[in-house]
Amino acid sequence: MSEQLSILKKIPSWVYYLLAIGLIIALPILLGGSAYWRSILITISLNIMLAMSLNLILGYTGQLHLGHSAFYGVGAYATTLLIKKAGFSFWLAVATSSLLAGIIGILLAFFATRLKGHYLAIASMAFAIILHQILLNWGSMTSGPLGIYGIAPPPPIALFGLEIKFNNQVNLFYLISFVALISYIVLNNILKSPIGDTLRAIREDEVSAASLGINAKLWKVFSFGVGAMIAGLAGSFYPSFVGTLVPDAFAVIESFSYLAMVVVGGMGTMIGPIIGAVVLTLLPELLRSIGDARLLVYGLSLTLVVLFMPGGILQAIQLMKTKLNK
Repeated sequence: MSEQLSILKKIPSWVYYLLAIGLIIALPILLGGSAYWRSILITISLNIMLAMSLNLILGYTGQLHLGHSAFYGVGAYATTLLIKKAGFSFWLAVATSSLLAGIIGILLAFFATRLKGHYLAIASMAFAIILHQILLNWGSMTSGPLGIYGIAPPPPIALFGLEIKFNNQVNLFYLISFVALISYIVLNNILKSPIGDTLRAIREDEVSAASLGINAKLWKVFSFGVGAMIAGLAGSFYPSFVGTLVPDAFAVIESFSYLAMVVVGGMGTMIGPIIGAVVLTLLPELLRSIGDARLLVYGLSLTLVVLFMPGGILQAIQLMKTKLNK
C-alpha cells in the first residue's frame, strides 16, 4: 500500500487535471435527463469556488472571516447591474465584478487585519450584514426585497466552429465547473509557490513570521483580495443560473455554510474544501425524504465531525490510509 501511495504522489498534476475534466464531462451524462440533479451539480461547482476561496483566507492565512457571502453578493449584483443598467457585455461584466469584489476585499483587509481572532470574525460578519442591508434597502438600484427577475443565461460562445449555448443546464454546468477548475489550478500553483509557505508561516505564528522579515499585513491583504475575487467570480455566474436575484441569497447566515464546508472537508488543504462542498451540498438533498428530521441529522453530522475529526473528512481519510499501511 505504501508503494502505491508513493506512486500516486509521483503522478504529475496535469494527469489529475485531465481526470477532473473527464469527471466533469461525464457527470451530466451519468445523471441522464434529471434537471434537478443537474442543478445540484451547478450548485456544487459554485460552492466549491466559495469554499476554496474562503479556505485561502481561513485555512492558509489563519484569518477567521465570517463575511464571505458579501463578496459572493458583490459579484452577483455587480454583474447583473452592469449588464442591465450600464450595457456591459456578460464577459466584461464578469471580469469587472470579480475585480470589484477583489478590491472590496482588499479595502476590508486593510481595516480587518488590525484585528485578530473573534474581533476579526465580528468585523467581517458586520461587513456582510451591512452589505445585505444595502441590497435590501437600495430599492432604486437593487429592487430591494422584490429582487431582479428575468436574468438571461451567459451569451453563446463559438468554439471549434460550433456555437455553444448556455440556456441549458448541461452546458452551464460545464462552463461553471471549468471556471472552478481553473480557479483551483490558480490557487494550487499559488500555494505550491513560496507564497504558500509565507501564508502558512503567518497562520502558524505571526510573530515568528515577522522575525523572518515577512510583512504579515501585506500577505493578509493579498489573501483577502484573491479570496474575494474568486468568490465574486462565483457570484457572477449565480444570477444566470437561477434567473433571479434577491438579497436573502447573500445573507450572513450563508457565510456559516461556506465556513462549515471548509472545516468539515479539512481546512488548510486544497482538496478538503472541495470534499466539504460536495458533501454539505449533497447531504441536505439526500435527506429530504425524512422531512424536517433532516435538519437534526444534518446538524448532528456536523457536530460529530467537529468533535471527533477536527481535521475534517480529509483527516479521517488520511487516518484510514495510515492504518492500512500498518
